[in-house]
Amino acid sequence: MSTNGVNSGSEDVDELSSTLRALGLDSVPSISGLHLHINPVDIYRAHLVEMLAPLTGAQSEHILPAISWTQTLDHGDLTLPVPALRLKGKKPDELAKDIVDRFPESPLVQKPAVAGTHVVFFFKPGPLMSIVLSTIRKKRSHYGFNHRLGLRDPNDLSKGAKRIIVEFSSPNIAKPFHAGHLRSTIIGGFLSSLYECAGWDVVRMNYLGDWGKQYGVLAVGYERFGNEEALSTNPIGHLYDVYVKTSSLLKEEEDSIKAKKQEIKELEAANQDTTSTEQEVRKLVADGVDEQARRYFKRMVDGDDTALNVWRKFRNLSIEKYKQTYARLNIKFDDYAGESQVTEDSMNDVSKVMEEKGVIQDSDGAKIVDLTKHSKKLGKAIVKKKDGTSLYLTRDIGEIFARYDKYGFDKMIYVVASQQDLHLAQLFKIVDAMGRKDVSEKCVHINFGMVLGMSTRKGTAKFLDDILRDVGEKMHEVMRANEDKYRQVQNPEMTADILGISAVMIQDMTGKRINNYEFDMDRMTSFEGDTGPYLQYAHARLCSITRKAGLSEDDLVDADWSLLTEKHAIDLVRSLARWPDVFQNTLKTQEPVNVVGSEEKLKKARLSLYTCARQVLYNGMKLLGLSPVERM
Repeated sequence: MSTNGVNSGSEDVDELSSTLRALGLDSVPSISGLHLHINPVDIYRAHLVEMLAPLTGAQSEHILPAISWTQTLDHGDLTLPVPALRLKGKKPDELAKDIVDRFPESPLVQKPAVAGTHVVFFFKPGPLMSIVLSTIRKKRSHYGFNHRLGLRDPNDLSKGAKRIIVEFSSPNIAKPFHAGHLRSTIIGGFLSSLYECAGWDVVRMNYLGDWGKQYGVLAVGYERFGNEEALSTNPIGHLYDVYVKTSSLLKEEEDSIKAKKQEIKELEAANQDTTSTEQEVRKLVADGVDEQARRYFKRMVDGDDTALNVWRKFRNLSIEKYKQTYARLNIKFDDYAGESQVTEDSMNDVSKVMEEKGVIQDSDGAKIVDLTKHSKKLGKAIVKKKDGTSLYLTRDIGEIFARYDKYGFDKMIYVVASQQDLHLAQLFKIVDAMGRKDVSEKCVHINFGMVLGMSTRKGTAKFLDDILRDVGEKMHEVMRANEDKYRQVQNPEMTADILGISAVMIQDMTGKRINNYEFDMDRMTSFEGDTGPYLQYAHARLCSITRKAGLSEDDLVDADWSLLTEKHAIDLVRSLARWPDVFQNTLKTQEPVNVVGSEEKLKKARLSLYTCARQVLYNGMKLLGLSPVERM
């Protein structure tokens, strides 16, 4: 776990004190809950709290949470909604005016303004430049990220970091990697990075759909249609082809059996002998794919080595292929778990505990949990069928406890589509009803809407590789449209691939998670608007400016930022100052964010600003899971 920002040490304290003294502050403001060495805006918050407390008579602990950031820069850098102070006496608008009238001269903020019942604060450009740009140049790729947030005890580093499991992606082996898996992969990868940058110990888990009778169908089909060379080359695609062919064969057999049974009915109606036709039906059933698959899966459940070895080969080859694809998205998993790893014993133990706690009851031979007493919306959940078979829900309950025993997590996030809202709500409530609130309260469902119309020029996309390939090809076409720039790209195929991946990921992140969105290849590959290619262009452009300036990092050490007096330069620094707040707010909402020829000394100052802007843009893009390009 990275400890940057955790061990601030006396050196950071001395450096900050020195910087603030140079700006006219005698001491470093000390306010609980702020991180002055990590977030420049926290320096301003602490300063304002110290100045506002004697003016208003309010307690510091009431003033601090009332100070908020503004939606746009033209509305100020920070604002104080006076009603939030809950002070008796004057009306809020009168109190706001009184605060502004009596606000003393400050080395950091300009004279505040009144906006109705709000007091609006603008930071002085000079001190802001000094504080923000020096912080970015020092923190670099760690700027904005607060690793103290993930500590079990910020005052005792020996207690270590809190642990979180993020379960995401979770495709079914030999089945299409559908749109829901794509969204889960992108959102889960983002959340994993988010918590990691906040100092948590993150376990990235891929819970594969890798068990059930369908694997009996797959094994039986592989004996007929399988090809070892094709399996090695493209395991996921080949197994899917085998499964489709076998399922088609299964459908033909089902139709034949249905026709024979209809024939028996007609013979019986005509009082004719049905013996031979019934024998045909029995033979079709006994020799059919469905029965073969059932017997094969039973061998797997019973631990037959031959059957399990075939299944393991399918699983392991598929995982290796998935790893290659995930790597293109800058995603890695720590644990490839799966339904197969939940044992019958663990599910039996779960059933036993539910019986003992009076959680389950009989219903026509099946075992159910009546959750309507907790909430009518939760309904009744079946945990065991009449024939004694456990269901997906029972398997998930067993898996929760297995994960808790293995990892001792402080939090676990399930990144699963909104269609599973009821399933996961039932799961958490059942664990709670079993007397394990200590586990259930640590589980969270992060849901999301659907991707609509996810098809490409080559038809409906089946696997993640297909999606990325087609978007990469489209991106390559867009790049070719500008021949002059295209000739300057050193590796256009690789660049098109990175831009295509960025296009897919940013399109997924531009709206609220819960909203559905249209898979629009033309819009996502555009270099205009809030798109992946535009973000990459912005980063590459800043890299280009740095290269062409002809100045080294050492040259920028003594850059004079006071020369940056243009409004655009000042507003850019104000925006860069907000990045730590954006990061911390994102941790609360868990929504992806849209991070979205001179005189020599002035040239140096501007380049220093550009390198800081590039650094913050780079940090935001890495948080989103992108690979920032330097040339395009």
